[in-house]
Amino acid sequence: MIDAVDLFCGAGGLTAGLSKVKITVRAGYDNDGNCEHAYTVNNKAKFIKKSVEEVTDDEVRAWYREGNIKLLAGCAPCQPFSTYNQGKDASLDRKWPLLYAFQRLIKDVSPELVTMENVPDVTKHQVYHDFVSALKLQNYHVWEGKVSCVEYGLPQKRQRHVLLASKLGPIQIIPKTHHQHVSVYEAIGGFPALAAGEHHQTDPLHRAAKLSPINLTRILLSKQGGTWRDWPETIRAECHKKPSGKTYPSVYGRMRWDEPSPTMTTLCYGFGNGRFGHPEQNRAISLREAATLQSFPNDYEFLPPEQINFRTVGRMIGNAVPVRLGEVIGLSLVKHLAGLSDQSLKD
Repeated sequence: MIDAVDLFCGAGGLTAGLSKVKITVRAGYDNDGNCEHAYTVNNKAKFIKKSVEEVTDDEVRAWYREGNIKLLAGCAPCQPFSTYNQGKDASLDRKWPLLYAFQRLIKDVSPELVTMENVPDVTKHQVYHDFVSALKLQNYHVWEGKVSCVEYGLPQKRQRHVLLASKLGPIQIIPKTHHQHVSVYEAIGGFPALAAGEHHQTDPLHRAAKLSPINLTRILLSKQGGTWRDWPETIRAECHKKPSGKTYPSVYGRMRWDEPSPTMTTLCYGFGNGRFGHPEQNRAISLREAATLQSFPNDYEFLPPEQINFRTVGRMIGNAVPVRLGEVIGLSLVKHLAGLSDQSLKD
């Protein structure tokens, strides 16, 4: 049996995915107290509000039960490594040293299994290479690579860098499970219709942000998969009339029913923040639809109904490890251990 501790657990996407394959996540750590409700209501694990830099090896070690395989998971905030920060000095971001804090805990706790995920550009930073080198010096077998989530059934064009490490033997991610992409229609086509600014009576998370009069005009003139270039120049944003703005066609766009969605971000509920317009209804996607595109179950609760607001819940959804990716990571770990057992029987 595998016992896990989930560092940077957020709203619980990775924990929920690991739990689907019978990995017991004992605790999750995150310094964002807004995540506690989502994490504890939907998962059978304890939430501890604390920065990973303050977590000690003794408290992590205490979560593991004697005789079980120890898994330490850590999906550090991706903002310092994101393409949105290209040209900036990532080392000045206060989140940048968190990977070193994770590295320290691995060294001191010495779990048999380790996993992390981040944006693909994490590999461009020295902190990541220091992290991998430290694992190898501690005799971990390491698999690392870019994962296209659509190849594992996520209805979203999300790409992530995943690392798996084991002290027990060579390890790798499972082969892709889907040769046909899951479309936006398959994922959210059955949700009740909404107008901009409305919410559904029985699902408080199925709510769409309001649109200003100009943005309502814009979305009425938007096509599936189209861009703001389809609009008359009179309603285009001033920034898009400048030469520098012409290279950003993906904002103010509708999704296509027949394709996976774009990558969900912390502002995925806003029509002007990316291609987050509903394929046919005149609004941005709802918070529930965004969560579904992140593979959260349709009854996953992020905040009590009376406390829901777009910014807080959008941040939790956009920052989350997709549940399906957590499940794929878990399946890879379970398969790894099963392979070791099979080999020991042969020996």
